[in-house]
Amino acid sequence: MHRIVVDAMGGDHAPDEIVRGAAEASLSLPGAEIILVGDAKALGRLLPSMRHDGARVRVENAASYVDMDEKPGEALAAKPDASILVAAKLVAAGEGDALVSAGNTGASVLACAKQWKLLPGVKKAALAAVYPTELRRGEKDDPFSLILDVGATVEATAEDLVGFAVMGSAYAKLVSSNKRPRVALLSNGTEPNKGPASIVGAHQSLLAAADINFIGNIEGLDIPRGVADVVVTAGFTGNVVLKMLEGVSETVVRLARYAHKERLAWRLGLIALSSAIDQLKSITDWQQYGGAPLLGFAHPFIKAHGRSNARAVTNAIKVAHKALSGDLCGAIAKTMNELGAT
Repeated sequence: MHRIVVDAMGGDHAPDEIVRGAAEASLSLPGAEIILVGDAKALGRLLPSMRHDGARVRVENAASYVDMDEKPGEALAAKPDASILVAAKLVAAGEGDALVSAGNTGASVLACAKQWKLLPGVKKAALAAVYPTELRRGEKDDPFSLILDVGATVEATAEDLVGFAVMGSAYAKLVSSNKRPRVALLSNGTEPNKGPASIVGAHQSLLAAADINFIGNIEGLDIPRGVADVVVTAGFTGNVVLKMLEGVSETVVRLARYAHKERLAWRLGLIALSSAIDQLKSITDWQQYGGAPLLGFAHPFIKAHGRSNARAVTNAIKVAHKALSGDLCGAIAKTMNELGAT
């Protein structure tokens, strides 16, 4: 039985949507126990009103929580009983196996870093993110690619980037059922000698990594095309890229709304494209993916989107369960050990 700890107070719609998502997961995941961490009184009022498996959902009290706009370090120092910190401690103590949160990203990463150990051979953790691409991949015809790091490690050495490639490849194999994900380094050119020393060094090392399907360097324009299934970069660059991708998506939506209001011809054109737009929405629906992982620690952590509703939370819990069932951390540790021996 996998024990999945859920930060019930994290997220824009916490605790209601978080609890509802956990309740739904308890009915669809017979091999999991879900531990909700948060205000026990509030959670105790919510749970009875929702269909759930009472034998596989329990509550662990946490007296406070970290707001979405709080500074992570200051918040955790001032709130040692915050839900995300209590949740991370439960996993560290062996009372849980994986963690899920839709709360403050910085506080979540810091809580894990404070409480958990890195896997053998891993020097730096990486926060991954998913984004929709033109191409699909894997047995599930998955439209999402993975980019890492997007903020956990701002500056990365060549060794760090190789570790990110190993972790991202292992995650894509498991979650997307992609037996041989294409891994690439993000650079300012496709040539092996392009980019800073860390990228050039990582490129040379990855060419010798037999377990990694390394396809070389890619440029920014290759990201939305889906040229690579796993895009590897340092946290500073990855965070900038991720925010840019989100901004482009939001701008396209706003432009469509403007076009709908301004001219009848444009409105008619959008109506004619409505079925294609609906299909695009379903492809780019991040809620179906559930969340993205913090990789490199001895336990899986799935970071759900801050705006997650119950469906997204349920799927994030399912991703955590899949990471445990497929021994994601063990697979990463094994490959890192083999690379170290090489």
